[in-house]
Amino acid sequence: MYATNQFRKGLKIEIEGIPYEIVDFQHVSPGKGRAFTRTKLRNMLNQNVTEKTITSGDKVDRANTEQREMQFLYKDSEGYHFMNQANYEQVALSDEQLGAGKDFLQENLVIKVMYFNERPIGVELPTFVVLKVVETEPSFRGDTVTGGSKPAKLETGAVVAVPFHLKEGDFIKVDTRDYKYVEKANK
Repeated sequence: MYATNQFRKGLKIEIEGIPYEIVDFQHVSPGKGRAFTRTKLRNMLNQNVTEKTITSGDKVDRANTEQREMQFLYKDSEGYHFMNQANYEQVALSDEQLGAGKDFLQENLVIKVMYFNERPIGVELPTFVVLKVVETEPSFRGDTVTGGSKPAKLETGAVVAVPFHLKEGDFIKVDTRDYKYVEKANK
């Protein structure tokens, strides 16, 4: 059980049988009445964000979640297949369970699969991945390294904005949290 004074960003709690992750919170002490905590929660099953107000002193349950490192194997009509490298157990996740994470999956990529009550519910990707640019407009004379950007399609199908000087075949480092180009990488 967690009290409201133990809340922090990223904490996983359970309310009415649903696992949530705390996205943001604010302790409020009004002039009259009891103090409360205004929280912004992300539903870990469907990724929806909701706000809840919890009275100070109330306790919420700890979510029965666990992260397991797994390796991405392949995608087929049943979903995205992952393998636990410790015991070779395999699990298939759907598009909904992966969310935006599916845009950065490459074969053999090791990620963390989140389990709730022994059931897989989602993934946590590495913060940065290195991917190959497979399609982008060519550079033109006058384009500079520091000015502007152009869209580039990566080997996984994701599209990110990259500087003008990058071309097809280049490898780039991408931040998976916000689809941002970080730097050119060597492969």
